[in-house]
Amino acid sequence: MTERSFPLPSQLEAVPGAEGWEAMYPYFSRFQPEDDQRFWFYNSMHFPEVVPAFDGITSEIPYTAIGANTARLFSFPTTMGIEYRIVNGRVYITANPVLDEAEQGRRLGEFQERAGHYYANWDRLYVGWQQRIEALIADIESVEVPELGELDPIEVVTSGRGFASNHLLREEFHRCIDLYSKMWHHHTEFLMLGYGAYVVFFEFCKQAFPEMGDQMVARMVAGMDVTMYRPDDELKKLAALAVDLDLADLFVEGSDPAKVLAALGERGDAGARWLAALEAAKDPWFNVSVGDGFYHHHLSWADDLTIPFAALPRYVEQIAAGVDLTRPTERLAEERERIANEYRALLGSDEEQAAFDQMLGLCRQVFPYIESHKFYCEHWFTTRFFQKIRAFGQLLADRGVLLAADDVFHLRHVEVEDALADVMLAWASGGAELGARHWQPIVAERKRIVEALAGWSPPPALGPVPEALNDPAVKMLWGVTDETVQTWLGDDEDDEDTVKGYAASPGIVEGVARVLANVNDIGSIREGEVLVCPVTAPSWGPVFGKIAAAVSDIGGTMSHAAIVAREYGMPAVVGTGQATFRIRTGDRVRVDGDRGIVTIIAREGSA
Repeated sequence: MTERSFPLPSQLEAVPGAEGWEAMYPYFSRFQPEDDQRFWFYNSMHFPEVVPAFDGITSEIPYTAIGANTARLFSFPTTMGIEYRIVNGRVYITANPVLDEAEQGRRLGEFQERAGHYYANWDRLYVGWQQRIEALIADIESVEVPELGELDPIEVVTSGRGFASNHLLREEFHRCIDLYSKMWHHHTEFLMLGYGAYVVFFEFCKQAFPEMGDQMVARMVAGMDVTMYRPDDELKKLAALAVDLDLADLFVEGSDPAKVLAALGERGDAGARWLAALEAAKDPWFNVSVGDGFYHHHLSWADDLTIPFAALPRYVEQIAAGVDLTRPTERLAEERERIANEYRALLGSDEEQAAFDQMLGLCRQVFPYIESHKFYCEHWFTTRFFQKIRAFGQLLADRGVLLAADDVFHLRHVEVEDALADVMLAWASGGAELGARHWQPIVAERKRIVEALAGWSPPPALGPVPEALNDPAVKMLWGVTDETVQTWLGDDEDDEDTVKGYAASPGIVEGVARVLANVNDIGSIREGEVLVCPVTAPSWGPVFGKIAAAVSDIGGTMSHAAIVAREYGMPAVVGTGQATFRIRTGDRVRVDGDRGIVTIIAREGSA
């Protein structure tokens, strides 16, 4: 063990009231004795909250797919996959590096052939990916929970189908799980290759221009149109329509969406036209989660209109005042070319300039996928996935096995299958389900455990600190570097009113902080505030029109929070590690997106 160390996994103390939490997760997700010798960090980017039992599948399946693509399909030279562990309901991860140079060389040859095929045929293969993912979405949407009536419909008999409807309970539930797994394989098919292109370009720039900041590299691929911004664009269209139809007075800050919809229904043809436009926009563009698609309770706009209706009043007001709400993509594109041309001119040879152009061109080619895939995978597909699982929960509630539909998310997916088998047997035999006395106490206990675990403050990392943290992908996405670890260990000598992170998006602003611990509270953000949160999601685009700046605990210069902030042209500091602990709602802060520093100017309540 090195001198510097975070708590070892085996040293973590039990959380009072959360005894037995281990039963919520599979055995292979728990820390083992040998894990004390390895460095792990808390993946608060994707899992900022306690993971309920069913939602454990959103770490199990993604890491299965990420590692398979990285290590087994494309043979990345210096890394295998990511291992994860769950402790006290929180997900910790570590990357498995390939350290042997001979093995790196062998894998490099495989990588060049396999990844080279994708890079050379990127546009054609991307079209195929789009068709596959849309087919998967259609598949998950077609899943139906069978109705189990007194008798199966006569058509089941006359059609010669050959099986009763209770068979479909297991088959359709399996379809959900299998489709979710396949989606994640497709999700990471291009993703890791896209990040690989970033890594190569970043490393080239770091060697050629040692003084260049990460943000400057990232700005050379900014300002490109991607699907993930389409939901926000649809909201702006709805706001413009409200102004055109003289309905602006109905959209007021803090209004209840249900009351606004009811009022629109009383506004005759104009109200009907707006409501029709809303329905048209919902499918598919409101299938965006308030989170990042890893928790069942991070609802989509379609499930909960709070976020879109929190943004509409501001958009309506701005459009009525003649403000142009389009993202500054043209300005970003001009800046993109200016920066690239300036640095290209500094290179000493035609060969270096050609290599620069090739790597930058590939980064720009892969960028649309890096962002756009999120809408189809983490949002549209995953929204439908959780809706279907909730429908199975409703069947279990209707049959008396569970008390409420959402209780299904407090069972592991293998336990849900047991509960469904109980229903299949009872329906077939004419008997009664036996699950109520078995599952309902387990669900009640797990709800209590989740509540107890929510009060635990997870260490940012566990285990001995490696000699060097130099994985470029971990740095770009999570912002975990030697400097970050130094801050986590408390070695940083900055005063308590200064928080350091990555300069993710340029600019300096001052404002009142709004610390957001729960993504479902995003509707509480007010005009001109500085958003401080564990991590932002791309679906938060609408509130980026209201806030003055964004600050996050986790994330690097190519994290989604950083990319979104640059696209919306606002200052951002990411990867601070501790902003949500050091800053309180109501504090006045200065965000320096040029240097990556957040300063608390005045504490909430001070004169």
